[in-house]
Amino acid sequence: MGAVRSHNAALVLGLLRDAGAEGISRLELAERTGLTPQAVSKITARLREQGFAAEAGRRASTGGKPRTVLRLVPEAGHAVGVHLDRDELRVVLVDLDGAVVGERRGELDLGAGAAAVLGAVCAAVREVVREGVGEPGAGDPEAGEPAG
Repeated sequence: MGAVRSHNAALVLGLLRDAGAEGISRLELAERTGLTPQAVSKITARLREQGFAAEAGRRASTGGKPRTVLRLVPEAGHAVGVHLDRDELRVVLVDLDGAVVGERRGELDLGAGAAAVLGAVCAAVREVVREGVGEPGAGDPEAGEPAG
């Protein structure tokens, strides 16, 4: 059940991202995903609670009340990409739209051993996250910081 819920939320997030700043209505989301309007309402309510989606205004309806349009909140989440080369390390931080928020390149000695390489990667990731989104909070599991 959790995998289906996650899949459906990913479908909705993808359509929100594709819609851009102008957004998309719940009815359009239901039509494009094949999900019921009730399922889309539950998914979008969760996404709004989690800060991933927000209202983008209202759109005229062909009948009834105007439709609420939703949009993705790009800064609500980020992903880090790491590229290791023989002598270079590249770390990129992107938001939910895929826009590059931060990037760091540096020298790397891939032959220095696993501990040294992993240490360099962790340091570069911490720096790019700090520069791109600010200081991670203490106990933030995604930041790799220990709780307490």
